[in-house]
Amino acid sequence: MNNHLLGSFDERLTIAIIGSSGALGGAFLRYFERSPKCSKIYAYRRSVPRDQDHSDKVFLSTIDILDESSILKAVEDITDPLDLVIVTTGILHDGDGLRPEKSIKDFQSDHFASIFAINATGPAMVAKHFLPRMARNRKNVFAVLSARVGSISDNRLGGWYAYRASKAALNMIVKNLAIETGRKNKSSIIAALHPGTVDSHLSMPFQSGVPEGKLFTAEYSAEQLLNVIDQLTPEDSGHLFAWDGEKLPF
Repeated sequence: MNNHLLGSFDERLTIAIIGSSGALGGAFLRYFERSPKCSKIYAYRRSVPRDQDHSDKVFLSTIDILDESSILKAVEDITDPLDLVIVTTGILHDGDGLRPEKSIKDFQSDHFASIFAINATGPAMVAKHFLPRMARNRKNVFAVLSARVGSISDNRLGGWYAYRASKAALNMIVKNLAIETGRKNKSSIIAALHPGTVDSHLSMPFQSGVPEGKLFTAEYSAEQLLNVIDQLTPEDSGHLFAWDGEKLPF
């Protein structure tokens, strides 16, 4: 991975990753740990295995984005202003029968509520408590992983009701956060990011339909997204960007 990313930020960055145990979260963590620009990394996940081996600049901790008290406890550990926060959590399916709906006949209210909680409510709650910890008077970015399928105007296929709706809601949350934060911290950038189709547990059941060359490794997607983040300015706050830098419609 390119070790010269994040040049638009100040030196000695303090970074937080929410969801560092996932494919993309892990790729971000590995990059930041190698990068000489990053001096402190708060890596949050639902549980921390005892056999984790990281450098001294990595602070591993637990977080449950559906439990506000857990988020409050997590931010208590942060001692420096944050330059970059990346929220990589999300759900499309699980092993208990929750799968994307092919039609409205498959709609189940409990599945819808679960997906909304993880994909929209959780990141909003993280923003509530992490945004006040962002740096001031220098570039800082709060980024969440969204998806192209959350774009209402780009929807041509239908289906996937809960996932599409939850990501559309997340995009609206990002827009709201950008407007509100822009009044208080002119240096802050709030962005939603579409990582492409990453070779991960989330995409595994659907990879057969991915066009050739469009199934990305987590490392490749993370590098592309960091390049996008590096190019962002306050004028880009509140928008959704794809892995290749394209600004996607809401």
